[in-house]
Amino acid sequence: MNATVLYRSASILYLLFAAGHTYGSLKFKAPTPEGRAVIESMNNVHFQVRGATFSYGGFYQGMTLTVTVFLLSYAALSWMLGTLARENPQAIQGFGWVLFLSQLVLIGLSWKYFSAAPAAFSTVTAICLGWAAWLVSAR
Repeated sequence: MNATVLYRSASILYLLFAAGHTYGSLKFKAPTPEGRAVIESMNNVHFQVRGATFSYGGFYQGMTLTVTVFLLSYAALSWMLGTLARENPQAIQGFGWVLFLSQLVLIGLSWKYFSAAPAAFSTVTAICLGWAAWLVSAR
């Protein structure tokens, strides 16, 4: 296994994670009356900021889609790191470790706030990123 393959694998995992995250957040239906009431309240409670009107539900949806954008950006960066690992590895030594460390934090956040599926994606992605960063550093 080489660093290019590992970074590209991480990129594909990020794409899958983004697709699942987006699908899940856009198609989510609260299974209980209490859950539906919370979502309805979030969508119906509005507030003003600098003359614009917002809802908590809109903020929540915006943050969810922001996470999708970051996941897609990480996918693109991981793919580019795969190219650089092959062509110019000295240019990326530190950056690969930064992605790896951020992924370790995401593992913890996934276990604490989400479920086993995002934690598993984060763990496999972290393994790919850490292994690739180690291979690049060893060169």
